Order: sequence, then structure tokens, then C-alpha cells
Amino acid sequence: MSKIYWDKGHGGDDPGAVANGLQEKNLTHKIVEYAMVYLEANYTGFEQRVTRTGDQTLTLSQRADMANAWGADVFVSVHINAGKGTGFESYVHPNASPQSIALQNVLHGEILSAMRGFEAIIDRGKKRANYAVLRETRMPAVLTENLFIDSNDAKLLKNEAFLKAVGEAHARGIAKFLGLPQKANSAPSQPQQKVSDGKLYRVQVGAFADRKNAERLAEELKKKGYDAIIV
Repeated sequence: MSKIYWDKGHGGDDPGAVANGLQEKNLTHKIVEYAMVYLEANYTGFEQRVTRTGDQTLTLSQRADMANAWGADVFVSVHINAGKGTGFESYVHPNASPQSIALQNVLHGEILSAMRGFEAIIDRGKKRANYAVLRETRMPAVLTENLFIDSNDAKLLKNEAFLKAVGEAHARGIAKFLGLPQKANSAPSQPQQKVSDGKLYRVQVGAFADRKNAERLAEELKKKGYDAIIV
């Protein structure tokens, strides 16, 4: 049984970034709630917990300590950026394990793809930073920065369908990383794709630290009529 720990960035006395009538703590709450609901509806073989269920105030160390004490298998901290930039980026610790990097790779791709179903979002890259929740956690850990609250990105952050899609993309990324079994009669939705311009595109549907998880996904795809190769 895989253990997933979600961290809703900021909360309580700490609203996080504030601009355009939005507060970061409220946006991270919504994104994580959508992610958790999506996992429960579409996958099995896991347990999940969250650092705050409502609008509680927590220190960074408290967040990491809760995940460590539970023995979580993955930790994902969800945030909204500020600084009048634009686009999506994700972070692991400078001394990140191969498993953290693998989790970052699959999450980054899933989230960016979902965002681009709404608009041509800029990919700001897969980055590294000495953030406390990445430094103090003892399991694969990633922090996501989902657009900028104080720029034109705010129009998307005010779109509930966009927040839902971003949350569900976080969930799919974790499910793929952990190789979670899909529930019977469940078909997790994928981001809307634009009409083809005649070019041929390759789609990567997973990246795993454990080859057995890759082989399991490949077999599932083949059963559904898709060609699948492991690289």
C-alpha cells in the first residue's frame, strides 16, 4: 500500500502570495483537494494524507515531520508563484535522490500538459532549491509552482476548471510514478489536445524508477490497443 502525502502550501496566518483578488493558500487548497478526490475515484493501492485539511497554520518543519512520521512514499508540496513572471516550474532539493528526480519528471510533464490544454503555458523548467520541505523530508519529494498570482496568469487561476485540471494532473503524475492500479471501469481523463496539424507527435505516458512499474503500464496500454515500448 503506497502512502502519499500532500502539502497545501501556506495556510492560516500565512496566506502566501496575494494579488488580483486571490490568495495562494486558497488556490493550493483547491488544487490538492481536486487531486485527492481524483485519486480516490480512479486508483487503488494507496493511502493519502494532507498537511492541512482546512486553513490551519503550520511551520515548514511540521509539514515535513508529519510526512516522515507516517512513513510516506512520496511528498508533493503545491504552491503558486509570485514575482510578475509567467509559467510553470517544479523543484527538487539540490541533493535530490534519483527517485525524487523521477517523480519530478513525471509530475512536471503531466501538469504542464494539462495546463497547455487551456493556454500556451511557458515551461520554466525543472529546478532545484534548498526548500525546507524538500530538505527535511525523507522520501521522494517535489514542490510545484503553478503559475503566477500577480501576472496575467491570474486569469487562469480564477478558472475553476483549470484548477481542477491541474489538481488531477498532480494525481495522475503520482499514480504513474507509484504504478497505482487503476480502478475497474475507470478511465482517468486526459488534458484536451488541439487538432493535429499533420505532424507526428510522440506521447510519453510514464516515467518510473522501478522497471516493473513501467512493464505493468506497458501491458495495460497494450490491452487497450495501444502500441507501447519501454525506453
